[in-house]
Amino acid sequence: MYSLWYPETEKDFFEKSLELTTKEQLFYKTEDNRYLAYWPKKYSGKKSTLQSRNAFIGNYTEKMVVNLLQNFAKSNNLFVLQGVICEELGLTSRSPADVAFCKTNNTVQKAENIKLIIEVKMSVVWNWEYINGELILVGDYSSHQGTPGLLRSDSMLKAIGKAINIRVSGNASSDIPIVILGNTPIQKSYIKKVDHLKKAGIVQGFWSLNPKPKENETLEMTPKKGFIRMNAYEDFVSYLNELISHDFFFFSSMKSKKELGQIIEICNQEDDFEEKGHKFLELIGD
Repeated sequence: MYSLWYPETEKDFFEKSLELTTKEQLFYKTEDNRYLAYWPKKYSGKKSTLQSRNAFIGNYTEKMVVNLLQNFAKSNNLFVLQGVICEELGLTSRSPADVAFCKTNNTVQKAENIKLIIEVKMSVVWNWEYINGELILVGDYSSHQGTPGLLRSDSMLKAIGKAINIRVSGNASSDIPIVILGNTPIQKSYIKKVDHLKKAGIVQGFWSLNPKPKENETLEMTPKKGFIRMNAYEDFVSYLNELISHDFFFFSSMKSKKELGQIIEICNQEDDFEEKGHKFLELIGD
C-alpha cells in the first residue's frame, strides 16, 4: 500500500520526531499550557515563533518521498535519492536537490546521470494537540493561524528561485525535468504564475500529495496543469512516468521575429521532425 499525505502520515511524523526530540521543539505552547502544532484561529494570547520543527519535517518529508518512490524508481532502472549534489547544476552540499531520480546510486552526481529533480515543500498541514502523551487532531488548516506548504508565498518563491538557479546553470540542466512537491493547494494569486512557469519550461509542475487537505473541496488542477493535486498514488507515478519516459529540452531566448523566421526557414530544410527540433535548439542558442 502506497500512501500519500494524510492525517495518519502527519501523526506518524510527530510520533517519530518525539522519539528524537522534546515536545517543546515540535509544538507551540499556549498561555494555558496546551501544546499545539499551530496557534488556533481564535487564539489571542502571547505567541512565540517555532523554527526548530522545520528541520524535522523537512527531513521526514524528503525521506517519505524517497520511500514512496523506491519501487517506481527500480521499475525504471533508476535510483531515487535524497540530498543529491551536482556542481554543474548549482546543487551544492549547502543546497542539494531534495530528491532526484538518478542512473547511479551516488549522492554526488554528474548532470548526465540525473533524470528528474524533485524539490519538496511540505509541512505540517493539520492542527494537532499533544496531551498526556497522545496526539489529538484538532482541525484542518482552515482552523489555525498557520500557512502551511505551498500556501506560503516564501515557500513558493524559494522553490521557483531554486528551479531558476538550476535552469540558468547551463545547458546541462536543459533536459532535466523539475517538479515542486507539496502537501497543500496553492494560493489563488499563484494560479496563473504556476501555469506560466510550466509553459515556460522552468518547472514541470507544482504537485500536491495531499488528496484532502481540508473538509471543503480544494483546488485540484489549474487550467494549464501547472498545479495538480494527486488523489491517488497511481496518479502520482503516472505523471512522473510521463516526465521520465520522454526526452524534454528546455530552451529560453529573446529574438526578433525576423531572426525567428530565419531559424524556422533553416529548420524546415531538415528531413524529419526530430532533426528539425535539434536544429532549432542549436540555432536558438546561438
